[in-house]
Amino acid sequence: MKPRLGLFDSGLGGLTVLRRVLERHGQVSCLYLGDTARVPYGNRMPHEIRVIAKEVVQWLRDQQVTAVVMACNTTNALASDVAEAVAGGIPVVRLIEAAANMLSEARVGVLATPAAAASGAYGKQIEISRPGTMVIEQGCPAFVPLIETGQLSSEELYQAAREYLNPLLAAQVEAVVLGCTHYPLLEPILRQILPQDVRLIDPAIGVARELDVLLGSPTIPLGTSLSLTSTRFCVTANPEGFATRATPWLGERPQVELVSLQCPACAS
Repeated sequence: MKPRLGLFDSGLGGLTVLRRVLERHGQVSCLYLGDTARVPYGNRMPHEIRVIAKEVVQWLRDQQVTAVVMACNTTNALASDVAEAVAGGIPVVRLIEAAANMLSEARVGVLATPAAAASGAYGKQIEISRPGTMVIEQGCPAFVPLIETGQLSSEELYQAAREYLNPLLAAQVEAVVLGCTHYPLLEPILRQILPQDVRLIDPAIGVARELDVLLGSPTIPLGTSLSLTSTRFCVTANPEGFATRATPWLGERPQVELVSLQCPACAS
């Protein structure tokens, strides 16, 4: 069977993962689900996030995907076991493991949603991959709502970034993990505040590399423009708004379908 990746996030953030995958693996068939009816996930309670993960992965399975990419750090942190169980044996690719494998620094900061930061998932995984690393996980409740409403150049976003980075700067971190798939869009702002020698870690790059195991070595020449011809986009609310906001991320306006995640298996 030809590989078909199912990627999901609460909204736009997972598009940063989709971009990295398509930049490396070109015409691979992808299904992207933005659960926009429930964005943001990161301000929800853990039990809600686990129910959401069950519903989303079951829906992706029903669409006959051959692998699931958890393009959402909050569900990675709080519901990866749920995703594995519902996936029923098809591969599940996680961001947190990919990020931990990219690190070489001794002092690391993680910017994450409140739920992901509170779980300590990044610290636990980094301790497994690189024992002895000092990790500070910082919850950033304002970031996703501001990004989803297109306020990337607002003073409010800049001030929030300064507030969230202050503890990391005080700890003299050497690398900062972008622990939410929305956050690569903040790189210009973060670069204004962080010292030049602090490395920004985008877990999506690691995910795209790890997919080599499933998809084979990349064959896309450097500089090839992004193609969306083999990608289907679905959302659970406001498809037109999603398409409009996604256009700057993707370089073209995607065709977006409105879908429902209701299914008998999700109710049990």
